[in-house]
Amino acid sequence: MKWITRERAKVERIACPRLIKRFIDPEAEFLFAPREQVLEIAKKENAIPFDTPRAELYHKEGKCTFEVILEKYKIKDPALEYMAKIIHGADILEDINITPESAGIRAIAHGFYHLVEDDYKKIELEFPVYDALYEY
Repeated sequence: MKWITRERAKVERIACPRLIKRFIDPEAEFLFAPREQVLEIAKKENAIPFDTPRAELYHKEGKCTFEVILEKYKIKDPALEYMAKIIHGADILEDINITPESAGIRAIAHGFYHLVEDDYKKIELEFPVYDALYEY
């Protein structure tokens, strides 16, 4: 299945693809598009949009997209549930102190944002960070 989100990925737009690939759709193909084109391209490509305004898989009811995906796909895993709190704090600045790890993950994700422009390269480089976070 194809999945699509906004280009120039940071925290959730890398963490969510790792969640999707590891726990929902091992054959997932990810597309990145300009913010204003995500939903249009999603229709053309028959892709599932995520972490973009007006998508089903987006922030809602105080939850970040990572948490929304866990809920929608009924994934119950204590490690992922704690990881979701970390990602929430890293992605939503006003909640940065929700876990001690959130600020570090935010710093790493924003560092990659400035270091690497290509979103596919970011996925390649950052997936091991989220794998390590899950194992932690």
